[in-house]
Amino acid sequence: MKLEKKKEIVKSLHEKFASSQVVIVTDCKGLDVAAMNDLRKRLREFDVEFKVAKNSLLIRASEETDVQLIKECFKGPSAVALSYGDPIAPAKVLIKFSKDNKNLEIKTGVMNGKVIDLDAIKAISALPPREVLLGQFLSVINNVPAGFVQVLNAIPGQFLNLLQAVKEQKEAA
Repeated sequence: MKLEKKKEIVKSLHEKFASSQVVIVTDCKGLDVAAMNDLRKRLREFDVEFKVAKNSLLIRASEETDVQLIKECFKGPSAVALSYGDPIAPAKVLIKFSKDNKNLEIKTGVMNGKVIDLDAIKAISALPPREVLLGQFLSVINNVPAGFVQVLNAIPGQFLNLLQAVKEQKEAA
């Protein structure tokens, strides 16, 4: 590969690393072309890119990005899954695909400047989709004012019950 082509690849990968929310490094040794195409297709459905490149190019492209935190993982056949939007989607797809295809090994990743290991990636993949999480969050936010209003409504009712009890007690005496 010519030097100019390598520089183009490094520049492109550097821009992708800098703008991605999550980068997951995998070892795709042993996957045939059909399996790789299937994986890319599944990832593309969630706007996730899957790039295979030489380790030296990946290391050079990771400089001055969050991905440099895991550059020591670029050994052996490496491929990276890059997500610019939903950080949960690549974890879900890769974990599911690795269960079906034992040749795909998930090494590590970076999310928002923090290194995530395989256990963290599995935990992320178990989370519900973003829309469900937002719905749950909104329901919690909505329940706080509703509960506050119920408490405020209960105070005058309890006060009236207290007055009624005092009245009944004085009438009995």
